[in-house]
Amino acid sequence: MPKITFIDHQGNKKIIDIHPGGSLMEAADGEGVPGILADCGGAMACATCHVYVDDNWYGKLPKITDDEQGMIDSHSIKPNEKSRLSCQIEVTEELDGLIVTTPEKQVDF
Repeated sequence: MPKITFIDHQGNKKIIDIHPGGSLMEAADGEGVPGILADCGGAMACATCHVYVDDNWYGKLPKITDDEQGMIDSHSIKPNEKSRLSCQIEVTEELDGLIVTTPEKQVDF
């Protein structure tokens, strides 16, 4: 079972064991990972599951789609070149050790 590390904007880590097959967002939401709001439930309609993928892992993930990039560009707070939506990352055994950081906030109120 892959272990995924979530780091919040203050550097606090939460490591969770995730069963392969679901999305990274579903697992984070189910484990109460701070910083993942998942307002749309994984429909790629809100970008409240935005994460920054660790430099060593970004290239190992499936390529980002134009739709995902568009959602990040138009709805994410402070996106960068390693931004992904965790609802679009399917958990596989190959992701064992993945490290992602959650932004300081997902929505701007």
